[in-house]
Amino acid sequence: MSLDWQEYQRTLLHDADLNFTLDAAHSFLPADWPERHAVRLKAALQAMQALEAGAIANPSEKRRVGHYWLRAAALAPEAALGEAINACNAAVRAFATEVHTGRLRAPCGEAFSDMLCIGIGGSALGPMLVSDALGPGPGLAPAFLDNTDPDGVERVLQRLGSRLATTLVVVTSKSGSTPEPLNCTLLVRAAFAKHGLDFARQAVAVTGEGSRLDREAAGWLARFPMWDWVGGRTSLWSAVGLVPGMLEGLDMEGLLRGACEMDVLTRRSDFAKNPAALLSVYWWEQSGGRGARSLVVLPYKDRLAFFARYLQQLIMESLGKRTDSAGRDVFQGLTVYGNKGSTDQHAYVQQLRDGVHDFFALFVEVLREGRGARHEVEKDISVGDFLGGFLSGTRAALADAGRASLSITLRNLDARSLGALLALFERSVGFYASFADINAYDQPGVEAGKLAAAQVLDVQRKLLDTLRAAQSSPDVAELAASLSADAETVFSLLRRLEANGVVSSVGPAEAPWQCRWRMR
Repeated sequence: MSLDWQEYQRTLLHDADLNFTLDAAHSFLPADWPERHAVRLKAALQAMQALEAGAIANPSEKRRVGHYWLRAAALAPEAALGEAINACNAAVRAFATEVHTGRLRAPCGEAFSDMLCIGIGGSALGPMLVSDALGPGPGLAPAFLDNTDPDGVERVLQRLGSRLATTLVVVTSKSGSTPEPLNCTLLVRAAFAKHGLDFARQAVAVTGEGSRLDREAAGWLARFPMWDWVGGRTSLWSAVGLVPGMLEGLDMEGLLRGACEMDVLTRRSDFAKNPAALLSVYWWEQSGGRGARSLVVLPYKDRLAFFARYLQQLIMESLGKRTDSAGRDVFQGLTVYGNKGSTDQHAYVQQLRDGVHDFFALFVEVLREGRGARHEVEKDISVGDFLGGFLSGTRAALADAGRASLSITLRNLDARSLGALLALFERSVGFYASFADINAYDQPGVEAGKLAAAQVLDVQRKLLDTLRAAQSSPDVAELAASLSADAETVFSLLRRLEANGVVSSVGPAEAPWQCRWRMR
């Protein structure tokens, strides 16, 4: 597939100030896409204007959604809210300065060297993406815990080793009771106690006012707010992202500035010049408005290795909804996956080119090769030229096979351009949700999963109580019947408990489902 030069130029949406380009040459969008989608785009823009003005976005919780105010506090619907945002940002800057200058030190008397961030979902993915994309900074060396996996926690603690004494711990949890950050914090506190360290004198909390964590952190080094109008997947712009970013010494002001500048572009009513309009219409056209195809994200930059993971949460948690605004079953969503180029040349690009046509692609290109000098490996050809060649070649090969792609080109990958990139996807998600008439800002499926997990753990408690009181060794069916529980759940719990030395099986090892069980 090739376009003549004049036609190609009409496919480009470019902002010279941000050095940002959207290339729709291989998107298979009709040239008149702004006119064809004008009605739904106008409705989406109006919905977004209401959202930014402070309309209730989550009726069931009577909650507003205000992450756009975090990078432009003057736009907050109440002056007090804007003042609170500015005050929080100033407090984070001041705290980071205290740490960087050594005025605030670890209890051992040495300067803090490391930072251990504990969170889950957007509270972890955002800071991880920014750190990987923009770091290492001149401040604290970061490490992250984002799962209730004791082996994962142990690995991170082992890497910190003796530096635990000079590690600042940042615990992020809106409620303080979310299992993943709560459990990680308990394990880290135990490690501090084992080494004779005072956890409270090395800990910071980012949490909701009056939460369980807020109360527990009363004696910690600092507490920063999480507001109920900021969702986890858009919390990067708040203290959730600012605290770890500034402690690492990254340009978080530039990140906010870039996002704010992209917000201005994506508010345009001239849809042909609105990058979020183009991106959301591309998703809508290629997915049939029902997620019929998946979005494959292909950033050709190692520093954007977390980008696809970040977008998975932002897009799939926002758009994966069973019902529309009228409560009708619509089963909406947009599946996102991706890795990085040119790694994908040796992974799944073969299927993208020749296999089942169940996707559409989005390439991300960064023109500046790196932070150092250009290094040629052949005459007039650098290492980065190979990367660019792979991107162009893959894009052309997909187009020749009738597979659509859209490309985003950044001149540099810096804080400002990263902020703009992430803000573009936030607005595009909002537009798409409006097209589909769904609420992008709630997540009932996530809550259902949490409830189901709690029920399983309740069965486990009752199971162990039953085994402690048992006079014999019951089998799975007997235990399930006595607990009025699902036998599969009971069997799964028993196998896990056995592997961790809590219970013992009695019976043929080759058929564990036939075993009888007792406490060890």
